[in-house]
Amino acid sequence: MPGGVVPPAPEGDAMAASEMSFLDHLEDLRWHLFKGFGGMLVTILMSFFFADWIVDVVLLGPSRPDFWTYETLGVAVKSFELQNRTVSGQFWVYIGSALAVGAILGAPFLLFQLWKFIEPGLYPKERRELRGAAWGASLFFLVGVAFGYFFLTPLSLQFFANFEISERISNQFDIDKYFSMITMWSLGTGVLFELPVVIYYLSKLGVVTSDMLRKGRRIAVVVILIIAAFITPPDPFSQVLVSLPLFLLYELAIVLALNNERKRAKQAALDEAAEAEHTPGETTPSDATLLLPPAP
Repeated sequence: MPGGVVPPAPEGDAMAASEMSFLDHLEDLRWHLFKGFGGMLVTILMSFFFADWIVDVVLLGPSRPDFWTYETLGVAVKSFELQNRTVSGQFWVYIGSALAVGAILGAPFLLFQLWKFIEPGLYPKERRELRGAAWGASLFFLVGVAFGYFFLTPLSLQFFANFEISERISNQFDIDKYFSMITMWSLGTGVLFELPVVIYYLSKLGVVTSDMLRKGRRIAVVVILIIAAFITPPDPFSQVLVSLPLFLLYELAIVLALNNERKRAKQAALDEAAEAEHTPGETTPSDATLLLPPAP
């Protein structure tokens, strides 16, 4: 209306605009998920292209006497046989190995697209913190997977290869069990190595403190030994091999929690000082009395 006041939009139009905004967010999320799973599909297809190398070099590597760990640590290797006991066993191991490796390699693409979806709604400080946490979590996970693959897996295999209850029984491992154990030992240690990242965020939320972690050190030792016993063979050496880095990661978590507490205390002191600086001065009763005019 020229020269007049534009009338307010009807209530129904406002609700429609709000609904469209929500649908736009869903559409944005859909495209980010589409791109993330598309990237994962590319890595899966590439894994099928290199499937022979993945199976023969990577997954079957710890079963060979010339594996890097055995030569580096000087471990006496006992050879063992791998057998397929089902009609389609080798086929599904081949397919499953390519799918698993491709999905693991493609997971960063999916996580990156999810990050791009939530990034616009974060403050700059939150973006920096989450970006650093993502890099830290990825680093600890990869180190844990490497530790499980290069140390826990070959030493565990040698423990079971050398364990015999009778000379008349030879150790022949089924390929399904072999590949599942390699996956559990490698990915399991990767998840366990996320301990500092988990405790870091729990300390930021105020759920745990450095004093709580120090006082609970004995309980943590027992829990770590129990977890190591679940993912390792019944071999004291393997349990100690997994427990030792977890102890070190627990101590690192204490340092991270203490660092969070110092940052919070420093920020609280700065906020208190800023509040005191901007608070107007209050006159005391004695000052108010001095400001009164003299009695006639």
